[in-house]
Amino acid sequence: MNRIKMVEEGEAHGALAEIYAKSKARSVAKVVPEILRTMSLRPDFLQAVDAASRMHFSDGALTRAQHEMVASYVSALNKCRY
Repeated sequence: MNRIKMVEEGEAHGALAEIYAKSKARSVAKVVPEILRTMSLRPDFLQAVDAASRMHFSDGALTRAQHEMVASYVSALNKCRY
């Protein structure tokens, strides 16, 4: 049971539907991650967070793989599935 109200893919319209489509296209699993859907009631905020996330996980001082390893380690420490 979700505690955070989210807009499902089939119910998304306008800007939110576009954000969902782009997110799904970039996803290896071809899904919109739940962590992004938690912000679906504020498409403007969702778009900004998604852009920041893509920038954060792009290659720079660390490779994408290294970013993912750090994120996975911290999530495990916090007992968080994300």
